[in-house]
Amino acid sequence: MFAEKGLEKASEGVMEKAEEAVEKRKDVAVKGESAIKPEFLTTKEKFHGFVDSEWKGPKGEKADENDKVDETKETPVEEPEAKKLKLEPEESNKGGKPDGKRLRGQNKSRPHTKPTAYDERRLCLSVIQVDRVCPFGDKCHFAHDVPSYLASKPADIGESCYLYDTFGKCAFGLTCRFAKAHTTADFKTMENAELIKACEGKTTVKNSLSKDLQNRLRKRSVAFKKSAEYLKTLSNNKDKEQQGNGHSCAAEVAADPTTAAEQQASTEAEAQLQANTDKQPPVKTVGPLTDVDVIKLRSCEKKQVDFQDKLYLAPLTTCGNLPFRRVCKRFGADITCGEMAMCTNLLQGQQSEWALLKRHESEDVFGVQVEGCFPDTMTRCAELINNNTEVDFVDINSGCPIDLVYKKGGGCGLMTRTRKFEQIIKGMNYVLDVPLTVKIRTGVQEKSNVAHKLIPEMKKWGVSMVTLHGRSREQRYTKLADWDYISTCSKLASPVPLFGNGDILSYEDAMKARETGVSGLMIARGALIKPWIFTEIKESRHWDISSSERLDVLRDFTNFGLEHWGSDTRGVEKTRTFMLEWLSFMCRYIPVGLLERVPQKINERPPYYMGRNYLESLMASQHVGDWVRISEMLLGPVPKNFNFLPKHKANAYK
Repeated sequence: MFAEKGLEKASEGVMEKAEEAVEKRKDVAVKGESAIKPEFLTTKEKFHGFVDSEWKGPKGEKADENDKVDETKETPVEEPEAKKLKLEPEESNKGGKPDGKRLRGQNKSRPHTKPTAYDERRLCLSVIQVDRVCPFGDKCHFAHDVPSYLASKPADIGESCYLYDTFGKCAFGLTCRFAKAHTTADFKTMENAELIKACEGKTTVKNSLSKDLQNRLRKRSVAFKKSAEYLKTLSNNKDKEQQGNGHSCAAEVAADPTTAAEQQASTEAEAQLQANTDKQPPVKTVGPLTDVDVIKLRSCEKKQVDFQDKLYLAPLTTCGNLPFRRVCKRFGADITCGEMAMCTNLLQGQQSEWALLKRHESEDVFGVQVEGCFPDTMTRCAELINNNTEVDFVDINSGCPIDLVYKKGGGCGLMTRTRKFEQIIKGMNYVLDVPLTVKIRTGVQEKSNVAHKLIPEMKKWGVSMVTLHGRSREQRYTKLADWDYISTCSKLASPVPLFGNGDILSYEDAMKARETGVSGLMIARGALIKPWIFTEIKESRHWDISSSERLDVLRDFTNFGLEHWGSDTRGVEKTRTFMLEWLSFMCRYIPVGLLERVPQKINERPPYYMGRNYLESLMASQHVGDWVRISEMLLGPVPKNFNFLPKHKANAYK
């Protein structure tokens, strides 16, 4: 009896404690925030106080007042503001802002510092490359005196050089920020003959723009034969339509010599096409030969790519660079794609745009994404890519929501210009020897979906695969992706594979997405927040990755960045900038062991919390200065004139 009473009292005590814990959670939890165990939660002031007081600089010493990041260098928006409740129209207008307008999206007019500004003095290439003679002599603006250059050069970052250890030599010689590892006492650059021999003949990065091709593009001397053939058929069809509508009459033709010349050219083109059609067809055909047969490349001539049940890393502007894609490949991404490239810039031979087409040897299934709004430029661009690069597929961006692209008719604008869209797809298909894929959104307006109307048409036009982002242009990244709609579209797309995209941050999200019947999954922000998501999905588990493992991931990115952009000051600062852009997303990750409810949701903002160790807390900070500190752990102190503002504002939680 006494035992029963004791048990009752004990159970009452447990219940009271549980109720207290629930009340505590209610006080702490905020709508739209991730649920974290109460013992880890803290306030903004305490969080930043702890991070600042415990910070140790790159050399390991405890930070003092002088070592702290200079906050005057930073941006007005140092970290995302807390989500505010939606006010009534009268209240929201008190601040003088028009209805529905709020600061969101990109940080426009960001401070831009050219990489050359970080070098006080630059060493001449004739000194870096031993066998080279300076063609400018005494007029050369660069330094030739090695001892004086080394005296003004910033201190080395580390004891070992990744490029020297991997390839046996460092092309940046004395300018390398790890030069001590491969420089002799008399300022000569060392080489490892064994490693050089092992790497001989290997090309790790493909699709670079050659000087010859760049010059020919600038002089407009590159021939686009296939594109010309296709564009002739377009002009012929247009002329036929005009004749059918009664727009051209004999009197006008006689009066206008230009029109007569155009008609003569058109007649010649028709005669040429007729001559081609009179030839014996290579395969047995049924029925008359049509324009579609003339311009369509036979499927047997195209390279085939197996898209079924693959994990596709989305083409991410700014963050989806080659070093980041290499990190994702290590974690199990099946398909990778270059960042969106403007077709007009590629046709002009712009080096910066061609850099987006570069492919690493580890990328076994790789495509490039192009953006444009006219059939002529897009078709020529496709032919240029087909003839001068090694890619497995080409993707048309018809989902880009930004105003710059949309207002000229590209990106999402193509979804409303179906005639132009059809001409672009058919033209690119005609000139390409690889599959053509398309990335679209649900539509332009939030409550007016058009993808289900477009997909059956795109099947007829010859698209090999469609990727559907489950939001409209108007939504951008607000509200959850509409996977029910993606499911409907996947049935309409069959047998053409359709990939679904939106809000996948865990293997559970991926399992639910696969139930909709999609052929594969495209992962975008999920890969930026946690690139190991590909491993989680393939192994069906939640990975409670430690802070030291996450730092190792960043270290790999650093090494890949130094290999790609260079190990001199310019390369180091470029690597740092791209790492900081990535950290603006990665800081949203909440370790699995801290969550009260697993998995983390992509639309829930992380509250302020203390990690299980100092590094975990530092990585949780949404303050720009703390991201800079993380970069200093891997790339040394920032230059005096360094300034960084992230490209995106974190307003995607809704």
